[in-house]
Amino acid sequence: MKKKHGLALSLLLAAGTLLAGCGGGDQKEEAGGGEGAGEAKDNFSVAMVTDIGGVDDKSFNQSAWEGLTAYGDANGLEKGTGGYDYLQSQSDADYATNLNTLARKNFDLIYGIGYLLQPAVDEIAQQQKDTKFAIVDSVVEQPNVASITFKEHQGSFLAGVVAGLTTKTDKVGFVGGVEGDLIKKFEVGFVEGVKAVNPDAKVEIQYAGSFGDAAKGKQIASSMYGLGADIIYHAAGGTGNGVFSEAIDLKVEDPTRELWVIGVDKDQYEEGNGKTKDGEEFNITLTSMVKRVDVAVQDLAEKAAADEFPGGEVIEYGIEEGAIGIAPSDQHLSDEIKTKVKEYEEKILNGEIEVPTK
Repeated sequence: MKKKHGLALSLLLAAGTLLAGCGGGDQKEEAGGGEGAGEAKDNFSVAMVTDIGGVDDKSFNQSAWEGLTAYGDANGLEKGTGGYDYLQSQSDADYATNLNTLARKNFDLIYGIGYLLQPAVDEIAQQQKDTKFAIVDSVVEQPNVASITFKEHQGSFLAGVVAGLTTKTDKVGFVGGVEGDLIKKFEVGFVEGVKAVNPDAKVEIQYAGSFGDAAKGKQIASSMYGLGADIIYHAAGGTGNGVFSEAIDLKVEDPTRELWVIGVDKDQYEEGNGKTKDGEEFNITLTSMVKRVDVAVQDLAEKAAADEFPGGEVIEYGIEEGAIGIAPSDQHLSDEIKTKVKEYEEKILNGEIEVPTK
């Protein structure tokens, strides 16, 4: 398979923060847009299928939907058939069905959001050869599929640098969703970053076995904080919402306690907002490892609409492409830590540090 490293991001990044549009994924009947495959057109329609985390998971799926919404807004499309839309999966049994449903509605480009959809995208792409597909966070070797991947280990390393320099207890935690090669990149990068700046720190690692179980995330966070961790980095989608919930609850009980959460995929600063029993506002999001799924989704849609669809290719986004890094909400970070993050970012870019993936 031909490997393609990054697409042009400068125009999209200059647009700033994308707006979320988290309405329901209505299943309408007939489709719009009947032009042939590969023909650039004004009403190029796009859609996506979420994993079970849902489009409002405040993380990975939501970021992808923001990118799709931004593409629709920029091109004068309406939500629904013939414009831009999504279908939400309630279980893994829905993946292939939802992809096929969108293909039959004649959407020009259909995204499978998350590596869990890889088998379904592979299957339906072979059945619907005239439809363009994209898989996010995995690879499908079909001529009508573009594969979007990220260098999550790079951003996780930077998150580890922040955690290693911030921890007061020298105990931090990592909460993963479903264990596998992808989330292992988050885990390994984070541990390497912590150790690079704080060799004495210990990192406790646990997996929830789900990207949509907030209760499990809360339970794991309770255990980690109870054992002395003061920072938890999650790469768990909707499960990570429980990590934020537990940190906020503990802060309400003891406002003097210093504990933090590091968010993932998008800037999760607002997920850390809380109030003490006296009504005093606080925030427990130390930073977030930003993975610009929104940028990648919008970028690929624009390319496909312009008859530049990279079918059969792997498009990889990292620090160099401006799609991986630390969130701009950095008010909890000292100038010294910000300087260190920049220092290590440069070391990664110039090849002085090669962050492992496993």
